[in-house]
Amino acid sequence: MAFDISGLCDDLRVESAGLIAVLEGLSPDQWRLDTPAVGWTIADQISHLAYFDDAAALALTSPERFRAAAAALVARGDDFTEYVAAQYRAWTGSDVLIWFADARESLLTTFGEVDPARKLPWFGPPMSAASSLTARLMETWAHGVDVRDALGVTPVGGAHLRHIAHLGYVTVGWSFVVHGRPKPEQPLRLELTGPDGAQWQWGPVEAEDRISGSALDFCLLVTQRRHRDDLDLIVDGPVATEYSAIAQIFAGPPGPGRAPSSDATQG
Repeated sequence: MAFDISGLCDDLRVESAGLIAVLEGLSPDQWRLDTPAVGWTIADQISHLAYFDDAAALALTSPERFRAAAAALVARGDDFTEYVAAQYRAWTGSDVLIWFADARESLLTTFGEVDPARKLPWFGPPMSAASSLTARLMETWAHGVDVRDALGVTPVGGAHLRHIAHLGYVTVGWSFVVHGRPKPEQPLRLELTGPDGAQWQWGPVEAEDRISGSALDFCLLVTQRRHRDDLDLIVDGPVATEYSAIAQIFAGPPGPGRAPSSDATQG
C-alpha cells in the first residue's frame, strides 16, 4: 500500500470522532464499566489511548526523550501498560476524555506534514511515521471495540479498516517471533471483503496458505478482540492455521487473546 500522511490523518480523525461520540454521552458509572480486557474499565481504555498518543508525538518531536521514557517504562516488566492505566484511575471520565481529545488533536497536528518514511523509535521495533499513525488508528479501533463491547454496541468499521488489515499482513512474521516461533517461509495470501463490498488482497495468488472472508472479522482477529472460532473467516494451510491462532498486530509480549464466545470464562 502507498501511504499518504494526509489521508492517514483524515482516517484517524474519522475513527477518533466516532469513538469520542460514543464517549461523550457516558455517565460516571458507565466510565467505570468493565470491558472484555480483564481488569480494565472504559476509562482505562481511553487513558491508554491518550498516553500512547502523547508517546507517539514525543517519539517524533524528541526521539531521545522518548527512548529514555520508554526504557524506564519497559523496565517495569511486561505489564507496563497496566502500570500506565493505574496512574490515571483516580481521574474522572470527563477528565480522561478531555485528555484523549487534546492528545489526539496534538498527534494529528504533529504528524500532519511529516515524511511518511521517517523512522521513529517505539516500544517494539522502530516504525515509519506512516506505520506509527496506522498503529494509532489500529489501537483506536481496537480499544473502541472494547468500549463498544462494554456498552453492548456492535463493532463498526469503514474503508479505513484496510490500513489495519494491511498492518495485519505485514506483521505475520512478528506474530510468530513474539510467540517464540520461527518466521514461516511459505507466503500467506489474504482475500478480504471490505465493509463496502470492496475486495482487498495481499500476497501471491498462488500461495497455498490463505485467509479469506470479512475484513472486519480479520481485523478483530489480528487485534485479538475475538477468538478465531467466532469469526467469518476461511483459513487454509498449516501456516495460515497457525497464524490465525497467534495473530498479534500490536507491540509488546504475546497477548492472551480472547476465549470463544461459548466459553463462560471469556475475558
